[in-house]
Amino acid sequence: GLGLEQSYACLPEGFHALVPPSPVREAKLVRLNRSLADELGLNLDGLDEKALADLFAGNTAPGNDGRLLAMAYSGHQFGQFNPGLGDGRAALLGEVVTKDGKRFDIQLKGSGPTPFSRRGDGRAALGPVIREYLISEAMHALGIPTTRSLAIATTGEMVIREQIHPGAVLTRVAASHLRIGTFQHFAARGDKDSLKTLLDYA
Repeated sequence: GLGLEQSYACLPEGFHALVPPSPVREAKLVRLNRSLADELGLNLDGLDEKALADLFAGNTAPGNDGRLLAMAYSGHQFGQFNPGLGDGRAALLGEVVTKDGKRFDIQLKGSGPTPFSRRGDGRAALGPVIREYLISEAMHALGIPTTRSLAIATTGEMVIREQIHPGAVLTRVAASHLRIGTFQHFAARGDKDSLKTLLDYA
């Protein structure tokens, strides 16, 4: 297996939602950042092409009894504070701990709807996914701290935005996906116990 840890899933229920995968019609791995996978110490050798495509398209989840994890957070959207944003089209596969003890989140973007999707389809279009992959890796190469991109999988399905586009899933890597809004989520509710739990986790 990948040997992913699930430390965020061990936090209480209000911190996240566990989501069953939303399988796509035709998962296909179109880009794998092998050098980043090696850097992270991810063991992908035991996975054939189909298994890799299913993993990085969000068809399968390696932890949490086969479920993905969507994080809860709050924040401002369209000029107003929204107390229940959360990951509407992203979900954590889990965390990898490198040989030197650094922990990194592995997150899918465009993997399907979550309880935080708010009428959205939870999907992403191939064009923006490719752009984010290229820009994040270019920024990293320039020495600018950024999220990294591990993989792109196409879904064999179309997504409707202003126009119709091919769907895709981006696999992102970051030291953490905690954000200001994660803390705001509990501060806005006056939930000091959860805020302390989050601070201890961070």
